Amino acid sequence: MAESNVKTNNRWVLFLASIASFMVALDTLVVSTSLSRIRLDLGASIEGLEWTVNAYSLCFAVFLLTAAALGDRFGRRRLFAAGIGVFTVASAACALSESLGWLIAFRAVQGIGAALIMPLSVALLSAAFPPERRAKVLGVFSGVTGLAVLAGPVVGGAVAEGLAWQWIFWLNVPIGLLIILPVWSRIGESFGTNTALDIRGLLLATGGALGLVWGLIRSNSAGWNSLEVLSTLAVGILLTILFVNWELGTREPMLPMRLFRSRAFLIGNAANFLLNTSLVSALFFLAQYLQIALGYGPLDAGLRMLPWTATLFFVAPVAGNLVNRIGERPLIVFGLLLQSLGMMWIGLIADPGTAYVKFIAPLIVAGFGVSMVQPTSMSAVVGSVAPSEVGKASGAFNMLRQLGGVFGIAIIATVFTANGNYSSAQSFNAGFAPAISISSALSMAGALVAIGLPRRRKVPINHEREKA
Repeated sequence: MAESNVKTNNRWVLFLASIASFMVALDTLVVSTSLSRIRLDLGASIEGLEWTVNAYSLCFAVFLLTAAALGDRFGRRRLFAAGIGVFTVASAACALSESLGWLIAFRAVQGIGAALIMPLSVALLSAAFPPERRAKVLGVFSGVTGLAVLAGPVVGGAVAEGLAWQWIFWLNVPIGLLIILPVWSRIGESFGTNTALDIRGLLLATGGALGLVWGLIRSNSAGWNSLEVLSTLAVGILLTILFVNWELGTREPMLPMRLFRSRAFLIGNAANFLLNTSLVSALFFLAQYLQIALGYGPLDAGLRMLPWTATLFFVAPVAGNLVNRIGERPLIVFGLLLQSLGMMWIGLIADPGTAYVKFIAPLIVAGFGVSMVQPTSMSAVVGSVAPSEVGKASGAFNMLRQLGGVFGIAIIATVFTANGNYSSAQSFNAGFAPAISISSALSMAGALVAIGLPRRRKVPINHEREKA
C-alpha cells in the first residue's frame, strides 16, 4: 500500500506542478498577441508595452531566489500553494485595471506569484523523482508547459478579438482555484536546507536588475547619452557588483557563488539566458509584426504562430528522453543554432508584401530549436548540484531565464526604435527586420557558449527504486 501511495503522490506532483506551470506560461503567451489591442485601448507607447511585459518578468526574476529559499525553509508545498493564490488574485486585478499604470502594477504582483510557482514546481518534482527518471519527468513537465505555448497565442488572439483583452487575465482564475486545494491534499511537504533569508542580497539583486532594465528601456526615449540613462545603468552595474561581492562573503547566500564553479551549472545557465534573450524578444515583436505589418487580426496572428510554438509540445518530451543517451551538450548547441537560423531567415524575408506561407519553414526550424534547448538546459543545471540545493539551482535557472527575456526585449526594442515605428506597415517592418536579426545573433552566441558544456555522465539506473 505504501508503494501505491508513493506512485500516486508522484503522479500528482507531476500533474499539479505541470498545470501550475501551464497557467504561468499561458499568461505570458496570451499577452503577446494582445499587445496591439492593449496599445490601442490604453494608448500605450512601445515603452509602455515593454513595461507591461517587463514589470512581470522583472519581479518574476528577482524574487525567484528568495522564493526558492522560502520554500526550502518553510516548506515547498506551502509556498507553492501561496504562489498559486497570489498569481490568481493578481490576474483578477489585472483584468479589472482601467489604466496602463494599474495594469503594470498588478503585472508586477503576478510576477511575484509566478516566482513562487516556477522554482518550487521544479524543486517538488526533483524531490519526488530519482535522478535516473528526472530528465524524462522534466521533459513531460516541459511538454505540458509547451501546451500553453501552443495554445497561448491562439487563445490570446481569440479572446482579444472575440471578447476583450481583459479576459486573457480572467482565464487564470478558474485554473488557480481548481488546483490550489489538490496541492494541499495530494502533495507531500518537502524542505531544503534551513537557511536564513538573505534580505540584503535580495535588495541588491532587485536594485541592480531594476537599474539595468530601467536604463535600457528609457534609452529609447531619453537617449543613450542622457543623465537618467547613464546614471541608472551605472547604479545597476554597481549594485550587481555589490550583490556578487556580498554573496561571496555572507554565510547564508541566496545564490551561492560556488555553484558557478561547476561548468555545467555556469554554461547551462548562460545558454539558458541567451536563449531567452532571443526567444522572448522575438515573441514580443513577431505577434505585433503579424498584425501591424501583415494585417492579420489577433486570432489570425495567434494561429499563424503555431508552426513555431506547437513544436515545443512534441519535441520537448523527446529531448528529455534523449538526454540520458547523448547528453545535454549536442541538444543545446544544435537547438540554439536552429533558433538562430530560423530568426535570421525571418529577418531576411520580412516585408509587408511577403506571403505568410514563406514564414512557415523558418518558424518550424526555430520552434524545433527552442524545444530542444528548454528541457535540456534545465536538466544540465539541476543535475549539476546536490539534491539539497536543487531549489536554489532552479531559482537561479528561472531567474536568469526571466532576466534574459527582460534584457532581450530592451535590447531589440532599442534596435527597433532606431530603425522603425508604429506609424505604418512599412515603418514597422523597417524596425522589425534588424531587430529580429539581433535576436538571431543572441541565439548564435548561446550556441557558441554551450559548446563548453561538459560531457554528461550517465546515471546508473536503480531498478529497485524504479519499481518503487
